[in-house]
Amino acid sequence: MAKSIQQVEQVTIRFAGDSGDGMQLTGTRFTSETAAFGNDLSTLPDFPAEIRAPAGSLPGVSGFQIHFADHDILTPGDQPDVLVAMNPAALKTNLKDLRSGGTLILNRDSFNDKNLQKAAYGSNPLEDGSLDDYNVHALPLTSMTVEALKGIEGVTSREAERSKNFFALGLMSWLYGRPIDSTLAYIGDKFGSRPELAEANTRAFKAGFNYGETRPAGKAGWLSTSARTRSRRRRRSSRSSRATSSSESGRSRPRTRSQPWAPPSARRSAAHSESARRPGRASS
Repeated sequence: MAKSIQQVEQVTIRFAGDSGDGMQLTGTRFTSETAAFGNDLSTLPDFPAEIRAPAGSLPGVSGFQIHFADHDILTPGDQPDVLVAMNPAALKTNLKDLRSGGTLILNRDSFNDKNLQKAAYGSNPLEDGSLDDYNVHALPLTSMTVEALKGIEGVTSREAERSKNFFALGLMSWLYGRPIDSTLAYIGDKFGSRPELAEANTRAFKAGFNYGETRPAGKAGWLSTSARTRSRRRRRSSRSSRATSSSESGRSRPRTRSQPWAPPSARRSAAHSESARRPGRASS
């Protein structure tokens, strides 16, 4: 059964996990892919409340939110449409913000008794029905990543597990039709001094991308709608004159914004003031 493609005008995604899970890196790379695609976007990094919080604890959760669209947008979004949570603590601290009926992509491997206890869960939310109002996809991200990295000499088991953020990035890149060449080049540059890590993260990224591409439609644990969604490339118009020009390529780049955290009420007030000066318009 072929997977269908659903066109959407805008999406807000939040990546969340331990401070060592690479959520800022994952969000930044997804942002770069989205900018290369030509969408308008706004981002909101969210750093842990404690610098050295214990792994799996609520104060140690790190997040990165991106709102992207085929038209001008003003804020990084108040309610995510999609939450990618790498552990129970990330789910616990961010679930309240996810819109009703939103999509949850969870690392099933991390929902063990120890992590559930650290996150103050009395029962496993994957089993107790507390997530019934959401579109839940609990995937074994860690074990699939480790399996994909078997046979790479010089990569420790810990390093293999840490590459799961690139697996998640590859999956989301497939799901939203993002161009991936820049991420593959980035991995080669960042880990150039350790070729084994470059290969590991490249494999993890491609494994996540290919998982979305090859997963049989209708199988439990994957998108029940068998739909690959993506935001349409925004139309070039006179608005592009406000874009920053690239001195290297000579092409205009979409405007991107990364905003400091502010209460939702303050962001809505700021958005209202700005929209009065420059209303957005959806492209057709």
